[in-house]
Amino acid sequence: MTQRAIVIGAGFGGLALAIRLQSAGVSTTILEARDRPGGRAYHWRREGHIFDAGPTVITDPPCLEELWALSGQAMHSDVELVPVAPFYRLDWPDGSRFDYSNDEPALRAQIASLNPADIAGYEDFLEYAKGVHREGYVKLGAAAFLDFASMLRAAPALMRYQAWRSVYSMVSSYVRDERLRQALSFHTLLVGGNPMTTSAIYALIHTIEKQGGVWWARGGTNALVSGMVRLFERLGGTLRLGDPVVRIETQGDRASGVATQSGWRAGADMVASNGDLMHSYRDLLDHKRGATVARALARKRWSPSLFVVHFGVRGDYPDIAHHSILFGPRYKGLLNDIYRHGTVPDDFSLYLHHPSATDPGMAPPGHATFYALAPVAHLGKAPADWGGAFGKRFADAVLAEVERRMLPGLRDNLVTRFHYTPRDFEADLAAHLGSAFSLEPLLRQSAYFRAHNRDDRISNLYFVGAGTHPGAGIPGVVGSAKATAALMLNMQIRLRCERKRKSL
Repeated sequence: MTQRAIVIGAGFGGLALAIRLQSAGVSTTILEARDRPGGRAYHWRREGHIFDAGPTVITDPPCLEELWALSGQAMHSDVELVPVAPFYRLDWPDGSRFDYSNDEPALRAQIASLNPADIAGYEDFLEYAKGVHREGYVKLGAAAFLDFASMLRAAPALMRYQAWRSVYSMVSSYVRDERLRQALSFHTLLVGGNPMTTSAIYALIHTIEKQGGVWWARGGTNALVSGMVRLFERLGGTLRLGDPVVRIETQGDRASGVATQSGWRAGADMVASNGDLMHSYRDLLDHKRGATVARALARKRWSPSLFVVHFGVRGDYPDIAHHSILFGPRYKGLLNDIYRHGTVPDDFSLYLHHPSATDPGMAPPGHATFYALAPVAHLGKAPADWGGAFGKRFADAVLAEVERRMLPGLRDNLVTRFHYTPRDFEADLAAHLGSAFSLEPLLRQSAYFRAHNRDDRISNLYFVGAGTHPGAGIPGVVGSAKATAALMLNMQIRLRCERKRKSL
């Protein structure tokens, strides 16, 4: 008998999991609450501009290509990836700039211009990053930590690389220039982590980028989502849009199916959620286990949120890189405001996304598409009036800073603009506290200490996405899908064997 699986949520993690299941012969249905697939990779079209919600940085293309290869297909038939160079342009208030890429001679020349003594330290840091990449990503990136013994087996290698230290602390042990310390530690912010507290293991991001590059999907990140949907549907999978799941039904200690807002119901042998962890347990799970786990999750530390201003402008901006990081006057102080104090800052560090630099089709002719992203505290720390007058003033301040630092005359050339706030993360994605990246990636909230890929009590209830190991970001959630699929397919084999035994 064909096994039936339901996946809740059509984000990257849910799509990757569903593709793996359908490729293996499991009849899989994805249920998505919103009118389009993508989850956090949603998109809008306004005044001829294509605005991606995010994520916008694609790394480790082989982890995506593997999804097509499972059925003997090729990703390039559905998605065109374009290299981005430089990976990021870093800009400081003192006028310093640094183009971060895998062009090592150019990088060393830039480091020498900042502090020649840091070249040797940078090279040593790269070796360190290769080591943590090997141990933390290659060996463990698609592992499922279901018991403490699995954590103990991984611990010696992680401790050898001083996993208890923060990324910023580890970087600082190699280089002295403060700008270089920021340049080599900011990456954790892209997955919701504070460079001052996130485990040094996350330095592996450097090796992922160095070895595989940074890429863009032509047509936008949403084009990658669409390509994954096409693959899933070619394999025979079913995608239902615009019908939120309201209940994960159970019989005893097993998930039996789901019910949706429209009244649609379906039984399943296995249920997996790519939705928000708190929402899945607290609001959806029809079992006393839900309230128990929700109380435990409420005690954990959740990643910050984001305030994103999307805007389209007249004119071309060939000198503005695809990805720019505009560091503010403070680094540690700003991070403390966001992660500890919940203070909404008056100064900014911004990520400026300019997709039409690589892909002119993201904007009408003679125009450019941008967004400016500011990390902000989640709603549990800063319950500001994001959807009202305060949010409008904050968006104006973000645009003013971009105009001052990068785009003179910006506001005179605006064609369209809108902003997306922590309240929108909460409303559109059922994100607990409006968190943009689920659980904060701390050492004590990683691997076994992160949400498990399979529930500890309900043996056919699974989880995938940013809240599970290894965490947020496209490679992270695709890796979690690989780990979860392995558990689900092993369950499928056991059920088949059990049914065969009973039939004899």
